[in-house]
Amino acid sequence: MLVLEQGESFATQNFARSNWNLRKWLWMPRLGCRGIFRMSFFRHVTVLSGAGVGGGSLVYANTLPTPPPAFFQAAAWRGLADWENELAPHYQTALRMLGANTVPFTTPADDALREVARDLGREQHVHPSRVAVWFGEEGVEVDDPYFDGAGPRRSGCTACGACMVGCRVGAKNTLDRNYLHLAQGLGARVQAATEVRALRQSNPGDPIRVEGLQRLGLGRRRRQQWTADRVVVSGGVLGTQKLLQRMQADRDGLPHLSARLGHGVMTNSESLTGVSTQAGGPDHSKGIAIGSVLQCDERSHLETVRYPAGSGFFRLLMAPHAEGRNWFMRSGRVLGQLLRRPLRWLRAYLVRDWAKQTVILLYMRSDEETLRLVRGRFGRLRTVVPRGGGPTAHMPEAADLSRRVAAKLGGVVGCLLPETLFSRPTTAHILGGCPMGASAAEGVLDAHHRVHGHPDILVVDGSALSANPGVNPALTITAMAERAMSQVPDSAA
Repeated sequence: MLVLEQGESFATQNFARSNWNLRKWLWMPRLGCRGIFRMSFFRHVTVLSGAGVGGGSLVYANTLPTPPPAFFQAAAWRGLADWENELAPHYQTALRMLGANTVPFTTPADDALREVARDLGREQHVHPSRVAVWFGEEGVEVDDPYFDGAGPRRSGCTACGACMVGCRVGAKNTLDRNYLHLAQGLGARVQAATEVRALRQSNPGDPIRVEGLQRLGLGRRRRQQWTADRVVVSGGVLGTQKLLQRMQADRDGLPHLSARLGHGVMTNSESLTGVSTQAGGPDHSKGIAIGSVLQCDERSHLETVRYPAGSGFFRLLMAPHAEGRNWFMRSGRVLGQLLRRPLRWLRAYLVRDWAKQTVILLYMRSDEETLRLVRGRFGRLRTVVPRGGGPTAHMPEAADLSRRVAAKLGGVVGCLLPETLFSRPTTAHILGGCPMGASAAEGVLDAHHRVHGHPDILVVDGSALSANPGVNPALTITAMAERAMSQVPDSAA
């Protein structure tokens, strides 16, 4: 078995110490940045995603919630399988494989979230996060505690807050430390710095030709080809879409791909804001990336998020949070905030350590707003909003919750510039684009993740989610992958 990854392979000590080290943190290879964090700007959404051997797990916030029952009954896919019952055992396997544990401590941000929950009469609905982290004894390295010694050694979490910059401690259970590590022990080979440029199969049953471009360093590249009987595509939504849409447009690519490719793209209906607090207060950089979760109602959640000390990159993209359905209203309200509290905002921008003074708030809800990704000029992906409207940054509930948390912490609320200027939401969980359906007329994949028209190719990543979970999707993606692989005959695995 061969695993190809466009990004780099990272040892724990090679991650960036802060997100100011753009070369090691940011993925922008044309500028020499080959890190783990990618920002993609589209007309209707800003997407945050990951890169590297281990994929999004290198940069995600470790959080492993289970979606509400409505997710499994969503109209888009409920007729294809009894999802809740079929996935139940695979959720348990995923929790075991990812090394799930409950966060054993709280932080001032978690306390503020609990106070907000109490004010709203929802205190019983706030709880510590379930995360893919080994806590153990702080900073102490031990033999693999998960797979009877077959996995790598782990070190106890030090609550440094660096989960989304890259865990240099060895406590975060990223995919290169479980699934990929165990696969390599069984003979799989992982080749990093290799972009898959093409998948070619004329008809079902034919061998699949895989074409890749490997970066060798010093500007050198090597073209490679392989032949496979079966291929699993797990490039994340943007990577998978880019590859499959290129093959859809190529006469010698994958001629039987469904016209539904690129439809049903979801943003998890997210809102990201930041509460900047006064200097001299609590250090908000200490803890786990996401320490606690408030279930606001049956369809929405709020989480407190952090970056480690010294990580102030997002200060460059921050603006006062302002609501309004057009640019003039939002701009006027931004100006009003700056004029009313000029010193407060000046301190927010100039604070010595942004991460220590800032709490990020992630709000998610299970709305069914969708986008479409299409192949534009020069092969670049672009977004299209279907009739009925797409995702929006205008979320009054999220804004109200942000103000409540800011009041508890004595801070002001900001957000990323694209949200304020263009009402363009930001999502860390882009999903969909390869919807499931009973036939190619209804979806790109069948209920077993096989591509309609090319059943020897499976798509097993967030692209296959056909409904909006409204929670961090990593656990669900893993459970669906477990289910998909359990249905592949052993002789073909």
